[in-house]
Amino acid sequence: MSFPFRCTVFSVALAATCWPGSVAKGQSGPETIELVGTVRDFFERTANPPGRLRSHPDFEVMPESGFGLYCGNVSTTLDSHGKPAFTGNGFKVVQQAMDSAGRPICWSLVDPALGDTAEVRGPSDDGGIHSISSFRKWFRDRCRWNLSQPLSLTFHRQADGSYVFDDSDDPLYSQLAGFFPIEDQLFGNPDNPPWAPDRNFHFTFELQTEFSYDATRDNMFEFIGDDDVWVYINGELVIDLGGVHAATHQYVDLDRLGLNHGQTYSLHFFFAERHRTQSNFRIVTNLQLGCPDPPPMTAAFD
Repeated sequence: MSFPFRCTVFSVALAATCWPGSVAKGQSGPETIELVGTVRDFFERTANPPGRLRSHPDFEVMPESGFGLYCGNVSTTLDSHGKPAFTGNGFKVVQQAMDSAGRPICWSLVDPALGDTAEVRGPSDDGGIHSISSFRKWFRDRCRWNLSQPLSLTFHRQADGSYVFDDSDDPLYSQLAGFFPIEDQLFGNPDNPPWAPDRNFHFTFELQTEFSYDATRDNMFEFIGDDDVWVYINGELVIDLGGVHAATHQYVDLDRLGLNHGQTYSLHFFFAERHRTQSNFRIVTNLQLGCPDPPPMTAAFD
């Protein structure tokens, strides 16, 4: 199989079913919300891609301190391009920070006055991220390093009014036994060893969305899955699940973020699948998420 190495970047206009703004108290939102993001495919570090294509050192790697959850390796605010920036100031997590209800929360949100318990830290470690330069390629189109295409997620309203996307319940992903959105697409499935499923394990996913904050109701966002996940609300880090690990989760109570009622805020979601054992992906939220335009993506050609 030959792969293209020339490409151009273009914007894709996609129709998506979004719920614009907040829902009045006592009213229900739509049955489903569809959000469109960008998935990027990579060759893992030991691959030997053809031509001028390059394998990526951060994919299929074990951090120096072993597999596990690593926090603190990305900036607590987005950079000027709306992306997380690698800092390398991270640490292995022995025990996650907890709120007063016993829910795991981001280390940067810990407030003892609210009854939070701080995380227990292990050794300093970059979580298997090679450098600032290597990380910049995760969520940016780089023709020699990745290929990208749009990816839509459909969230289903639950009886309690929350919206859920869960790979184990999705008609497509449940058949694949995991979150594998680019099976035999882009660079195609890697040459996995006999003990691993025939799946495309090395990719990232980026989603930019927004919501109108309603102070009259509880507001929450939760992610459960693997590997790396970072979520920013209003440009501030609220979920940090870095590293190469099994399914792990964090919860954020938006009512503690100092948001203003009726104001629209951004939510940036960043995900990476870096290891070929499993891929789990579940989002639960009661935010009425909307759909700004998806970011530019790569168009590849021979």
